[in-house]
Amino acid sequence: MEINKLQKIAKLLRYYSLTATTAAGSGHPTSSLSAADLMAALVYGGTFRFDIKRPGYKNNDRLIFSKGHASPLFYSLFKPAGGVTEKQLMTLRKFGSPLEGHPTMEFAFTEAPTGSLGQGLSVGAGMALAAKYLDRLPYRAYVLLGDSELAEGSCWEAMAFAAFYKLDNLVAIVDVNRLGQRGETMYGYEMSVYKKRAEAFGWKVLEVPGHNLARIVKAYEQALAVKSRPVMILAKTVKGKGVKFLENKDGWHGKPLSPDELKKALKELGAVDKKLKAQPVVPGRDFAPSLIKAKNYLAPLKTVYKKGDMVATRKAYGQALARLGVKLRDMVVLDAEVSNSTYAEIFKASFPERFFEMYIAEQNMVGVALGLARRGKIPFLSTFSAFLTRAFDQLRMAGYADARLICSGSHGGVSIGQDGVSQMGLEDIAQFRSIWNSIVLYPADAVSCDKLVEAAAGYKNVSYIRTTRSATRVIYGPNEKFPVGGCKVLRQSRKDTATVVAAGITIFEALKAYESLKQQGIAVRVIDLYSVKPLDGKTLLTAAKETGHLITVEDHYPAGGIGEAVATAIAGKCQLTSLAVRKLPRSGTPEELLAYEGIDAAAIESAVKKFSKIA
Repeated sequence: MEINKLQKIAKLLRYYSLTATTAAGSGHPTSSLSAADLMAALVYGGTFRFDIKRPGYKNNDRLIFSKGHASPLFYSLFKPAGGVTEKQLMTLRKFGSPLEGHPTMEFAFTEAPTGSLGQGLSVGAGMALAAKYLDRLPYRAYVLLGDSELAEGSCWEAMAFAAFYKLDNLVAIVDVNRLGQRGETMYGYEMSVYKKRAEAFGWKVLEVPGHNLARIVKAYEQALAVKSRPVMILAKTVKGKGVKFLENKDGWHGKPLSPDELKKALKELGAVDKKLKAQPVVPGRDFAPSLIKAKNYLAPLKTVYKKGDMVATRKAYGQALARLGVKLRDMVVLDAEVSNSTYAEIFKASFPERFFEMYIAEQNMVGVALGLARRGKIPFLSTFSAFLTRAFDQLRMAGYADARLICSGSHGGVSIGQDGVSQMGLEDIAQFRSIWNSIVLYPADAVSCDKLVEAAAGYKNVSYIRTTRSATRVIYGPNEKFPVGGCKVLRQSRKDTATVVAAGITIFEALKAYESLKQQGIAVRVIDLYSVKPLDGKTLLTAAKETGHLITVEDHYPAGGIGEAVATAIAGKCQLTSLAVRKLPRSGTPEELLAYEGIDAAAIESAVKKFSKIA
């Protein structure tokens, strides 16, 4: 396309970024103005390949606005191609409009929800990974970043990952406009700092003046020729470009123009052609995804567990992955350098081409998984449950993406023993319960773990499977079913004086307490709450009505845990006692720690005697 037409498109993008934010009464016009030339040159300059009529088309290049606050620019980008109308643009930020304050999946051209800074590059890396190593498709992933968000460690995790995997189909475009929300960014216009850092991470850096359309188009063309390295286009821009009283001025971030200021700005901007039409280059040959065939099949189609066997649920998780890998061709497994503890290595042994080592970078692991999921993969990701808390923001955003992510956290609770409190996942249930539209599963034995891993694979959004370090006794037969939202009543009678609700490791403490109480002539009900979210409220309410008292016992902090989940479900229908981790944990044997925290069989027995009907 001629540079003259690109200039007109960039002016049109600025026009709508200004008018839409003024109409909304909020938004980020100056952040949009600085990147208008970069985006006009990308989408309409001849290198970006995209079928506007098919946003999800498998051969389209992907565009992620990591600096999601520049959403007015993002939405305006599709106006020349007919993807959005002027009327729609004027609904920016209004209730019911798909053009929300930051990009969400409500807008047809959004690849992933953004706005929480520092996440987009990981998502783009996941999409590039899918194209290069899994589907063997020719599309590229382009990510627009702001200079402010390069202070986020997750960006550098993504940069290290992309260079290691030689993602030459990933292009980062950095809008270095110097000004953040409250003043100058960390390095301002010190372009050499960004350049040296990116090159040190193994990226090819192309530095351009961010408002020279000819130079920008040339940089995109050069990026196409780079092999075995990701590319960063480092662009020096002016925040508020195109309007003199906004240009390079502090105090305008996230501030729309008043109607009078808008008139002044538009006069300076000059005439725009609102009828201007343009299209990205449509992808050429219709490449089909290349389904990777496994080099070997070491995995059994079915793992047989016998009642009484001692198997850690973390190992059952790994064996379930290998079993599912045979029939789920789009399944991918990621692990944060602990695959010999999470047992994800079992999948790797059978399907090395669908296993990706993510190293100790949990935030990037979740972002990459989201990128893979948005390109049709089924990503399983695993690490110690304690370390998934690091990636809560990425998980939170993934919950808004309508994408399947199956997360496994091993080493949950104090029952891991001597490693100490830093390694104990004690907040993870609360974390995952709070994620939008998530499910939380906590198997007690190998059979339930195997079935719940498969159930999670079929769920449409974020799933969490909590596994235990220690080997536990198999208590279920091979034909037991474990639907999401269910529970198992393991022991019950008409004489039950209380109900013990447990999950995971504490199930076995509850069963020990049951046997001891039985010898004393005290009957209690025992429920395995393997599905913590959603939970089986009906069964819990029945137990509450029939036994009069519920005692929850969990290897987790009380805040946000099983006790609070059950309390919400029964809503005051009966007395509730919560046994949870209430002391600062320390190193010790699992048995010592369960007793120290008051969540072992003796503590359960004591609670039953103290609070039940026979007290």
